Amino acid sequence: MPEQDPKQRVKNFDEVPLGYSLDTAIAEAKRCLECKPQKGRKICVDGCPVGIDIPAFVKQIKEGNIEGAIHIIKKKNNLPAICGRVCPYEDQCEKMCVMGVKFEPVAIGRLERFAADYERERGLNVPEKPVSKDGRVAVVGSGPAGLTAAADLARMGYKVTIFEALHEAGGVLMYGIPEFRLPKKIVRAEVDYVRSLGVDIKTDIVIGKTITIDDLLEEFDAVFIGTGAGLPNWMNIPGENLSGVYSANEFLTRINLMRAYNFPEYDTPIRVGKKVATIGGGNVAMDCARTALRMGAEESYILYRRTEKEMPARIEEIEHAKEEGVIFKLLVAPTRYIGDEKGWVRQVECVRMELGEPDASGRRRPIPVKGSEFTMDVDTVIVAIGQSPNPLVPKATPGLQTTEEGTIIVNEEGLTLKEGVFAGGDITSGAATVILAMGAGKKAAAAIDRYIFTKKCG
Repeated sequence: MPEQDPKQRVKNFDEVPLGYSLDTAIAEAKRCLECKPQKGRKICVDGCPVGIDIPAFVKQIKEGNIEGAIHIIKKKNNLPAICGRVCPYEDQCEKMCVMGVKFEPVAIGRLERFAADYERERGLNVPEKPVSKDGRVAVVGSGPAGLTAAADLARMGYKVTIFEALHEAGGVLMYGIPEFRLPKKIVRAEVDYVRSLGVDIKTDIVIGKTITIDDLLEEFDAVFIGTGAGLPNWMNIPGENLSGVYSANEFLTRINLMRAYNFPEYDTPIRVGKKVATIGGGNVAMDCARTALRMGAEESYILYRRTEKEMPARIEEIEHAKEEGVIFKLLVAPTRYIGDEKGWVRQVECVRMELGEPDASGRRRPIPVKGSEFTMDVDTVIVAIGQSPNPLVPKATPGLQTTEEGTIIVNEEGLTLKEGVFAGGDITSGAATVILAMGAGKKAAAAIDRYIFTKKCG
């Protein structure tokens, strides 16, 4: 897929991959072998958490019927343009692609993106409204889990209302992923599609503060909680309270949702220095390091305690970061941040690491090398070592139980221990991927349908 030149894109926030043309999409689709499910052998569709009939939609693109392709995709996925951009398809559908045994797998994610963009540019088709069902559902949170649960329930005929704490819907899709990887217009278009299904979205309402889950249960037949994992993790080392030390969550929210990238039109309070160190090796860390360059940093470093082989970030994101000039410092971990007399971070002290035996994650455990401490001059630090579930809703909801990690306890269908309350996505699994959160939203929507039917009909 063609991309912006690294020298140019590092100066702007425009999307990096430019997308397929109709001809290149058809050519790519023609590589598909149209594998059929067989006992004992997995194919691409087995790797899709929302169960899209991938061979069928790729065949439609191969035949030039793009409307037919997007119709098939939307039977299972209400957010295809988003998934086509941020899904880790190399570890899911494309990992199962038979073509990938000897050659490059069929670019399923890029074809999904193409079909979704093709439809959006020509006007979104909205399915006919179903027969209304007797039931109302409240959805808390408008991220991927909430939008998916809401859309599926609306398509079943229920009246659905989403409650969003921020001023704009989209959750982590809106505030947590930079414009150059997931443009806001794409998120807004797919949120609008969910609205077009009949879903009402109320913003600036903080469930757990403004109103409670128990308040919602007096008005709605069921509640779905999809509030994600918005609480940043810290290393708890000296100096984390210095000015210039951000969590990735705060940094990306100020850039994305408060439009700091659009200076001086938006005078967002954030300061990005000349030497920026991002701590971590996941997609969020890559997003932060690349964003820092676009915000004017002269040197942007990734500090990661293992090797590149163990990095959880997608290979494509690591390659994009390198192309744009991000400097990788591997087998390195910070031990403290050192500030000046005014309280601003000026250095990070690090220790070199070596790898030992594999730990519970299956990756080799990083071990500090004694006496290897060194310092780096920095004026901004971004800590991107993961997020935990936001405790606001669980703490404000009697009867809702959580694990030691703060995730809400649910059964296989997403039902919590509180009558009529379901949950899914990062709030139940811990920080994961967009598509896994969507899968949890779909599963909970089906369970809510059964719950309301039983409640109404006995």
